[in-house]
Amino acid sequence: MDFINAALLGIIEGITEFLPISSTGHLIIAETWLGARSETFNVVIQAGAILAVTLIYWRRIVSLLTGWNDPEARDYLGKILIAFAITGVLGLIVKKLGFELPTEIRPVAWALVIGGIWMLLAEALAARLPDRTRVTLSVAIAVGLAQIVAGVFPGTSRSATTIFVAMLLGLSNRAAATEFAFLVGIPTMYAASGYELLSQLKDGGIEEDWSALGVAFVFSTLTAFIAVKWLLGFIRSHRFTSFAIYRIAFGGALLAAVSAGLLT
Repeated sequence: MDFINAALLGIIEGITEFLPISSTGHLIIAETWLGARSETFNVVIQAGAILAVTLIYWRRIVSLLTGWNDPEARDYLGKILIAFAITGVLGLIVKKLGFELPTEIRPVAWALVIGGIWMLLAEALAARLPDRTRVTLSVAIAVGLAQIVAGVFPGTSRSATTIFVAMLLGLSNRAAATEFAFLVGIPTMYAASGYELLSQLKDGGIEEDWSALGVAFVFSTLTAFIAVKWLLGFIRSHRFTSFAIYRIAFGGALLAAVSAGLLT
């Protein structure tokens, strides 16, 4: 893989990993033009995006890890761990069953369209609820389950699924739901990346162009940092409607391209 393709894939990952538009879906589509990527490459560029979000939330993370004297901090951290544990256990089960992500564009396109419609409906329903910022046990459980659903169906988007599930089940404040979804995603994605790297090592080692991986990692980290910073400011005064419309339009265009034989 040349440096330009590595940089482009890193940028795509960085922009789409935490925006509610599906990173996996966009990367599967990008392979059509930029070539297939290895599992190790996927792990590395995802790690860049996770690092960016960790840097953005580092003060919040430190306050949660050191705030054992604060009942509210203990409760919040406990809910993160519950969601993470549910995802971890079910994720291992899915892996043991031999599940593999589909690589065809048509199901990804449908997931983008259906997910966009669902986002519009979910936000309309959430807007009728009282503004709440407290994470309940049901929200934590649902977010843990939602991460598995997003992992099994590329195109649904982990961030979109977790944010809107949280909003519908009582965490109706957009900023609060987004923060919880992202904080749960940090240990989840670190664990998934570590698991994949260990699996690669067990299967005979890692043979990669480390220079290209480094380029992809840097671009993923930088673009994810910018994208998430922008998103956190955007949602304070805007709904997720524009993302839903983008998903529907993009998914529809992909379906049209598949039907015309331009994509497979």
